Amino acid sequence: MPKPRILLVDDEERFRTNLQKMLGAQGLAVGAAGSGAEALEELKLAPYDVIVLDIRMPGMDGLATLKEIKAINPEVEVIILSGHASMDAAMEINRLGGYDYLMKPCPLEELLLKIEAAYERKVDREKRTKKSQPPAETA
Repeated sequence: MPKPRILLVDDEERFRTNLQKMLGAQGLAVGAAGSGAEALEELKLAPYDVIVLDIRMPGMDGLATLKEIKAINPEVEVIILSGHASMDAAMEINRLGGYDYLMKPCPLEELLLKIEAAYERKVDREKRTKKSQPPAETA
């Protein structure tokens, strides 16, 4: 299975840069955005399989960004990172179609497992969609 394309969205530049380097060292193709608005622009320019999204950002927060991401590309999987646990936020993330919700700081191994599982779910869904479509007619 090919490696997923990851978009990392976090307003904390040091965190974003360090995580981007660590994920890249694992052989993943990782793009980065410093805000929700940047993430939406990046998503329009390049295909991503999994987005790792901070929930608390100035301007457009993670929940608003998640909603817009799903409007642009409902197939992309979104993993939310947060430094503040909230059952209400977790329920809203689920309702909006987020894949999972992880607490910062999150061990790299745990994040990698979530990214892999999210990517597998996306690929499986795409395979099922292709199988359910009727074959193209030839004229």
